[in-house]
Amino acid sequence: MRIYTRTGDEGQTSVIGGRVSKDDLQVETYGTIDELNCFVGQAASLMEGEVFADLRDNLIEIMHELFDCGSDLAFVKLSESKYKVRADMVERLEQWIDRYLEETPELERFILPGGTQLAATLHVCRTVCRRAERRVVTLGQKKAINPEVRRYLNRLSDYFFVAARTANVRSGVPDIEYVRSKKVFGNKK
Repeated sequence: MRIYTRTGDEGQTSVIGGRVSKDDLQVETYGTIDELNCFVGQAASLMEGEVFADLRDNLIEIMHELFDCGSDLAFVKLSESKYKVRADMVERLEQWIDRYLEETPELERFILPGGTQLAATLHVCRTVCRRAERRVVTLGQKKAINPEVRRYLNRLSDYFFVAARTANVRSGVPDIEYVRSKKVFGNKK
């Protein structure tokens, strides 16, 4: 199979049901989700050993679901019967967040992205996820989309935040607090 097709040489690309400009908001949106997926793969590759097995399994599942998000956004015409992203996927993310939050110390201040290389990479995932979410919001203002994709990305960025903190805890490395602020968070439980 040849990788190149030459069909996009004039600045157009295929979506499900037609062709659009490569800089179309729809392409930008699912392209940002694809970018996020690459960073998730990078984070998963940093998870060595049994201590991170559950998180690595989560990330592999998330990579499949990010492809589902892109697929749901790649239709020229909305096709609810073909949606792949569902409410139960968001609920499962919430369960993961709650479980990993129990491992992390009380949060009192904002934290800076860092600690371990893994945690820093998960923070990159978090911020790219937020950008993808913003793109989905903008796309949803211009055309009908699967609203579960927006909900999924919103919850996923929260998951990456908690996963980054969990990675630091499991590595024995503290989060880096933003020390120029007062204590802004109360009890997490």
